[in-house]
Amino acid sequence: MALAIIYSRASSGITAPLVTVEAHLSFGMAGFFIVGLPEAAVKESRDRVRSALLNTHFEFPSKRITINLAPADLPKEGGRFDLPIALGILAASGQIPVESLETYEFTGELALSGELRPVRGILPVVLSSWQSGRQLIVPFHNSDEAALVQQAKVLSAKHLLEVCAHLKGDQLLTSCMRHDSESQLENALDIADVKGQVQAKRALEVAAAGQHSLLYLGPPGTGKTMLASRLPGILPDLTEQQALEVAAVASVSSQGFNPGTWKKIPFRSPHHTSSSVALVGGGRPPRPGEISLAHHGVLFLDELPEFHRHVLECMREPLESGSITISRAAIQMSFPAFFQLIATMNPCPCGYAGSKSESCQCSNEQIKRYLGKISGPLLDRIDMHVEVTRLPPEFLIQANQHEAETSATVRERVILSREVQKQRQGKLNSVLTVPELDHYGKVDADAERLLTHAVVKFNLSARAYHRIVKVSRTIADLEGSAVIKAIHLGEALNYRCLDRSRIMI
Repeated sequence: MALAIIYSRASSGITAPLVTVEAHLSFGMAGFFIVGLPEAAVKESRDRVRSALLNTHFEFPSKRITINLAPADLPKEGGRFDLPIALGILAASGQIPVESLETYEFTGELALSGELRPVRGILPVVLSSWQSGRQLIVPFHNSDEAALVQQAKVLSAKHLLEVCAHLKGDQLLTSCMRHDSESQLENALDIADVKGQVQAKRALEVAAAGQHSLLYLGPPGTGKTMLASRLPGILPDLTEQQALEVAAVASVSSQGFNPGTWKKIPFRSPHHTSSSVALVGGGRPPRPGEISLAHHGVLFLDELPEFHRHVLECMREPLESGSITISRAAIQMSFPAFFQLIATMNPCPCGYAGSKSESCQCSNEQIKRYLGKISGPLLDRIDMHVEVTRLPPEFLIQANQHEAETSATVRERVILSREVQKQRQGKLNSVLTVPELDHYGKVDADAERLLTHAVVKFNLSARAYHRIVKVSRTIADLEGSAVIKAIHLGEALNYRCLDRSRIMI
């Protein structure tokens, strides 16, 4: 009898728990058995591994082969265990040295010819193997993604024979190297392309400075979508840790991670027909949704009332918690969802309510029903509601003759404001807790009287009150003021147009 132990990693959300692959050869009726809660794709490894070993001229033992994937209560899915299973059989049968396996972890799918094919979710595997102190061997096509963790020792191979030659000491594998490209960080969309709309641009800057959620309200053709698409261009670059978190979420998603998007700020724009599973995540096994793919980035919801109401309500919890927990009968997974929401909507079904250039054809009941598609609790969680009005043609012509501020100029102010916030409180204004807001969101006497009057007049909820103070704090930071003044609070109140017209809803 012979036993070999190989280390590998499973996929569970954005984590990669350790899986010990035990290969046991014994006398008896020849057979190949895999135990340890394997999914269908893992069970099919028997045929892939057998053909790969035979086609690479290894001996396939004519014994009873038992493969145990421990722990037994952890679901195993995909073809990621092909390589460790094959190496376990070779080590147990004495075709490769057993002692060389202790310091390595392996993952990869095998072709029938013995070539290694890439697997999904490699970045969490790299992070986990690095923390365990072992080296990792991955398929060559995963090397670009694996190289993102520069501290980890990751080797890549194209074929099973290359892995065996490395373990025998005949020919060593090469380490994965990261190649950063500064051109990848460039953003072609500039806020200077938007003509006029001074208030809407200012609101976008405030939202970027404090990472506040923002809703643009206005008729068609006023530049709402154009403004929203310029938000990533005025945001600071992702840090190394943030970029790794973004890449880890994308790595376990159905699309996988594209190394060409490394350190790019995520900008997700799902269609309004998206389901709740597509937005918040789910499936079998659970995969991250759009809110998680927008982690440390921007989630743009165009035509907000056109989304199904129950889909929008799913965002209420992650908007405040920054994470989403997906619970199923047999499994529970959590995904990060710290995103910045920016949305657009029309004032009515036809889009021209309150417009001076077009007449609205909607009745009051239709307008109420349309605006009522967005619940009050969800609106309370959106920090800023800003009206975007249609500009007269003569203003557009004049605006083309003047040079507007570029995204680079606005971005400098945003970065400076964020540095002030982090030095003062260690976090951005949008995520301040109530006790922290009471401490850092000091208002002067005039601002306090204005805020009290606004709360009574507009019947603001406690949540809306705190959102207004947070936005005021960001405006004060942009102006370099240590205290929130009445002028800062007045501007923040001006960014809550739906609170002022709540009677319409």
